[in-house]
Amino acid sequence: MFQRLLDWTLAWAASRYAALALAVISFVESSVFPLPAEILFLPMCLARPERAMRYAMIATVASVAGGIFGWLIGHYFFDMIALPVLQFYNGVDAFNQLKAATGTGTILLLLVTSGLAHLPPMKIVTILSGVVGFSLPLFILAAVVARGIKFFVLGWALKTYGPAIADVIHRRLALVAGLVIVAAAVLWLGLKLFGA
Repeated sequence: MFQRLLDWTLAWAASRYAALALAVISFVESSVFPLPAEILFLPMCLARPERAMRYAMIATVASVAGGIFGWLIGHYFFDMIALPVLQFYNGVDAFNQLKAATGTGTILLLLVTSGLAHLPPMKIVTILSGVVGFSLPLFILAAVVARGIKFFVLGWALKTYGPAIADVIHRRLALVAGLVIVAAAVLWLGLKLFGA
């Protein structure tokens, strides 16, 4: 099933409706969809590098809107919508562990790491933020920053360096994601220790 979903998503990158598909995938990825928007975003930027910044804007706005939708699901419709989604993806235990360890700093850290590197998946963090009643304006700000940085930096790199950078991104994605998470954790720990 996952491979069919991946193939279906990639087929949209070559479609004349690619920008619309990117917006839809970016939106639903932040609340229920299992595949990251990058699987559509990267081939679209490589195929049309002159549109990379436009695609970055579409992906950022749609992703943040999808995050808000996930927050609303968590806040108002957890039992009806979010719980069955989490059960479908076997994410209930991970969700409960995250919920037990939440505070403002933790949610901000999770928004940054999930927004930049999908760790944990964005849909879990958006729903969790709504469940615990995390400030919606602060949620939106953090999502805009994290998602915007990711899509605009990727778009700029793909526009500037093309296929060469795409190969580097593909080979080094786990390392980059790990470095982002470590940097965010160090920043969070520093803020906790020094009372900022």
